[in-house]
Amino acid sequence: MPATSETNGSLPRNDFNPALREDVELSPTIGLIECCSVARGIAVADGVLWQASVEMLLASPVHPGKYVLLFTGSVEDVRQGLDRGVELAQGDLVDRLFLPQVHPQVLVGLRRRGGHIQGRLDAIGVIETNTVASALLAADLSLKTATVDLLDLRIANGLGGKSFFTITGGVGDVRSSVAAAVRLTTASGTLARDVVIAQPHPELARHL
Repeated sequence: MPATSETNGSLPRNDFNPALREDVELSPTIGLIECCSVARGIAVADGVLWQASVEMLLASPVHPGKYVLLFTGSVEDVRQGLDRGVELAQGDLVDRLFLPQVHPQVLVGLRRRGGHIQGRLDAIGVIETNTVASALLAADLSLKTATVDLLDLRIANGLGGKSFFTITGGVGDVRSSVAAAVRLTTASGTLARDVVIAQPHPELARHL
């Protein structure tokens, strides 16, 4: 993984993903429900918590007036909570995900604790999606497809409700990972844009 630093002259990040709870032990299974209504989203979060023994990592409004809840627990509990949440969301459901064995870098990316890149990058790939759920699913798949690392993961806030993630690695690995993510998001109709940049300019790393 490329070296990172907090003090290498890179531009500071002025945006943050919604905060995840720090006092929750993460299970390898996560579920997410994305609603187009804040009021409905709050009701959905309540229903999920009553339905199953899950830990709510995040339940918050996000841009542009959507509501996202992310929860963790056993496979069966997450599945039950997700099913109940989808039932309660009704026509306000935007997207959802059920993800057993989530890649650890996805959760690290959600917390956005990383520094900035030092040195040259062989290649970068960017996937931009129209929903939070599809970005997380695509990021997980990308990381499991080839030997790549997650540079950044942004969800909803400051993006008009869209999400994106950036990966790096060897050119062939990045192309394979991006191709897998494109197939997934194209099938669900949630792909906004994708790009692979081989041998990016060294100055670009300061902005990633």
